[in-house]
Amino acid sequence: MKLKNKLLLSISPMLYDKIIYRRIFNKKLNLKNPEGFNEKLLWLKYNKYYKNPLIIKCADKLKVREYVTECGCKEILNSIIGTYDNVEEINWDTLPEKFAMKCNHGAGYNIICTDKNKLDIEECKKKLKKWMKEDYSKKAGELQYKYIKRKIICEKYIEMGEKKFPTDYKIYCFNGKAKIILVMNDRDTNVTREFYDTQWNRMHLRDYEGSPAKPTEKPYNLTELIKYAEILSKPFEFVRVDLYNVNRKVIFGELTFSPTGCLAKYTDEASKMMGNWIELEGI
Repeated sequence: MKLKNKLLLSISPMLYDKIIYRRIFNKKLNLKNPEGFNEKLLWLKYNKYYKNPLIIKCADKLKVREYVTECGCKEILNSIIGTYDNVEEINWDTLPEKFAMKCNHGAGYNIICTDKNKLDIEECKKKLKKWMKEDYSKKAGELQYKYIKRKIICEKYIEMGEKKFPTDYKIYCFNGKAKIILVMNDRDTNVTREFYDTQWNRMHLRDYEGSPAKPTEKPYNLTELIKYAEILSKPFEFVRVDLYNVNRKVIFGELTFSPTGCLAKYTDEASKMMGNWIELEGI
């Protein structure tokens, strides 16, 4: 990110979003009477997310586990190996051969280790120290991350055979109802993205160069994936529930309230449709 953008984000995230929104969509951001999907998400971002304790809790990749448990879905949580306040607390010698390590206060703070003997531990320490110093709310303008107490989490590695990453099912839920499923495959090589409705009909919402010609096979437990997504999304106007489906078992990933920073390009028809699914109070 350019320095001037970083400065603008730290001074006024809203002004930053207005400028970037106009640059991307060639129109003014309307927060007084939002209509499209991105506009309504941005309205929620500036009017509800930063002052909603539940959203702040659920944006925290460690605290969200409490919420999942409170919802009666503890069985889909991945196992935790350890949690740490800083890098110095990590005993690398005691970690298993394979693991996943991440910070709880933002996105993209991930280290996937498939062979500890080949892992550059010093480089990992540098990354973690850098990430722990960052205020992700200023980096991305997503205010719900501002109040999260920063932690490092080490989780059990999700075994997928030759694949480094499992298939990711990102379920878009509106007022507690699943409507759209974004499927992401091959995230470690040449990532592909496809959208489906809840009946597994392919949807055209965005144009992706990485969309495969052959559709992804319908998961055998699609009903179970949707069930968990709707339970976890019930209190929110919108949330994307990210789940994995590994060896016939659903595993929780995270809850995402501002996908792509609320600035993803959708078709006009898709933006209007998804915007209509979000019911806002107070406007």
